[in-house]
Amino acid sequence: MSRETAISIEHVSKMYKLYNKPSDRLKDSLGLARGKNYQEHYALSDINFSIQKGETVGIIGTNGAGKSTILKIITGVLSPTSGRVVTNGRISALLELGAGFNNEYSGIENIYLNGTMMGFSDQEIEERMDSILAFADIGDFVYQPVKTYSSGMFVRLAFAVAINIDPEILIVDEALSVGDVFFQAKCYRKFEDFKKEGKTILFVSHDLGSISRYCDRVILLDHGTKLAEGSPKEMVDLYKRVLVHQGPENAGQGGNISDAKAGSGAAEIRKAAGEPGIEADAGKAVGESGTAANVKGAAGGSQAAADGKGWILPFQMNPQTLEYGDKRAEMLGFQLLDENGIPTNAIEKGTEFTMKVRVRYNEDLEDPIFAYTIKDKRGTEITGTNTMFEEIAIPPKKAGEIDVVTYVQKADLQGGEYLISFGLTGYRGGEFVVYHRLYDACSLTVISKKNTVGFYDMNSVITVEPERR
Repeated sequence: MSRETAISIEHVSKMYKLYNKPSDRLKDSLGLARGKNYQEHYALSDINFSIQKGETVGIIGTNGAGKSTILKIITGVLSPTSGRVVTNGRISALLELGAGFNNEYSGIENIYLNGTMMGFSDQEIEERMDSILAFADIGDFVYQPVKTYSSGMFVRLAFAVAINIDPEILIVDEALSVGDVFFQAKCYRKFEDFKKEGKTILFVSHDLGSISRYCDRVILLDHGTKLAEGSPKEMVDLYKRVLVHQGPENAGQGGNISDAKAGSGAAEIRKAAGEPGIEADAGKAVGESGTAANVKGAAGGSQAAADGKGWILPFQMNPQTLEYGDKRAEMLGFQLLDENGIPTNAIEKGTEFTMKVRVRYNEDLEDPIFAYTIKDKRGTEITGTNTMFEEIAIPPKKAGEIDVVTYVQKADLQGGEYLISFGLTGYRGGEFVVYHRLYDACSLTVISKKNTVGFYDMNSVITVEPERR
């Protein structure tokens, strides 16, 4: 283990024995069982990764993926069935609500209890007491038994203790979702301070926005195995595939994210837009299973069909587009148009622009849902909508029909670079189904002469005038 490595996980597995009845457990514990009278359930299976000092690493995955289990093993709450965990630095952990606290003790007594377990003397805890109480901000409740606390008060105190005992490694398991928005904002500011101080942070969260914003790297777990690890944007996109049971088939232990890259349809459109000699007549898609629709040598500067029905790509399609879906319906092409109807991905701030998507139905469908999302370069979702949110009723569709979906909106985003994703989903038998998705299909450049704070310009009207007496 390198001196610069904070946490090293080597071939860690955690197996639980599942018994059909309590008597089987008793027989097994007394050595009286004849043969194996239990089933083996692996919460974790041969997990390997390391975290360097100063990194902020997120762990994501569906319920039951093993996220909390690996954190408990790292912090010593659980022992692995096999494998090795090595840590380098003082760890402070905020796991599930109540971990490390005695419900009968007051808040003050629990502060001393946790500090003692971390190896601090009473004097050292007292030196940190004011900082802990100020951060928790629960008033006189700190003198009451914690069993009387609300969940929000509990997590305030627990997080205040965790971050004020000078940890070198901070481990947090989804606990911040309990506090109110003001407390969460304060916690994330502390995250930023920790990052600037070069401390190591490992946290589990279902808040993909926070994962994208704060993490340097993300590990994706699925059913106890490490599916992949990589940049936040790549892992969040892959996680969304896993959520709809369309993860990469060949991504197993330590899978490479490149296995989950764009499908053949996205490859077709990139080929049409980026390679000479690839032509298609206006009105006909390039490779009917693909998304390149009505392109005629777009890379060479050809123009759309004179009747306005042609689809061209005067801008480069993202070579990292992530495409998936069962293709009961599919997107054959898309366009971005400025306020004058000219195809472009460079839009002036404050102007109206249009996005069009050409869709073909390969089966009869009821109530399809059309969507788009705009994300920043780190993968944080900035805005987006769909026909369900907008309460637009879509009539049943017949196989072979083709529609053009048009989104019109005002570009009030701050100047900068963004990524646009398109989605086509629905429900079949009450189950959510992804028919076709194109994640980060193309870029959007917003040109601005004036940027304000944050992602959006609220177009405020400001007046300053003397007070009327």
